[in-house]
Amino acid sequence: MNLKSKIVLALLATSSAAFAQTAPVAPEVTYNVGVVSQYRYRGIAQTTGDAALQGGVDYANASGFYAGAWGSTIKWIKDAAPLDNTYPSAKGPVELDLYGGYKFEAAGLAYDIGYLRYEYVGNTYKDAGYVNANTDEAYGAVTAGPATLKYSYAFSDLFGNVNSKGSTYWDLSATFDLGSGYSLVPHVGRQTVKNSPGITYNDFALTLNKDLGDGLSASVAAIATTGNETNFKNLSSTSYVASKNALVVGVKYSF
Repeated sequence: MNLKSKIVLALLATSSAAFAQTAPVAPEVTYNVGVVSQYRYRGIAQTTGDAALQGGVDYANASGFYAGAWGSTIKWIKDAAPLDNTYPSAKGPVELDLYGGYKFEAAGLAYDIGYLRYEYVGNTYKDAGYVNANTDEAYGAVTAGPATLKYSYAFSDLFGNVNSKGSTYWDLSATFDLGSGYSLVPHVGRQTVKNSPGITYNDFALTLNKDLGDGLSASVAAIATTGNETNFKNLSSTSYVASKNALVVGVKYSF
């Protein structure tokens, strides 16, 4: 995931890494499929402004344990600028997230701890002069009322950035029920990329969700990042600025 200040719109889709439902009484398997006008993750464009197909499957049980997989089409690896002319362009059209964790409650707070593997299927990102894009993160979250604070720590290099093991991401979000199927989700995040201060940034989002019934939902969100536009532009072979403003809309079906 290429780490690519203004207002941006981004949608339902954060990678299925944001898992906030309580455990069901009985073991449960759910599925989801959706489309977005573009895929943004932590405020940064993953599809160079183009649409993405996404879907996933989740398992959870009453003990609090859960696991799942989620995937999306991407274009940032193909769009990566080789470090110099001696390197070829890279390939990797699909992101597959594999995760598992445990949720529990104590002292009136809800907790979530887990591990997430970002697998960029068949990626050749290292051939462009970087390192393999596949990334491993552990995370922990605590929820009080409508607000959730989440911390993620990379045990590998982060999204192909050289010598970035130990990078971190802080995520503070809240969910407010507006009634009539609407909810509002403000968010602020801080992505720190180890040994790469030029692509360390903050991101901000305001997402409006609408439950359309029968498993169908829609979203629209506004996101701002402090990502340096020149630095992110230099990461792209097409000079696409992945940290710039964008309008993202989409729909998702869960069953």
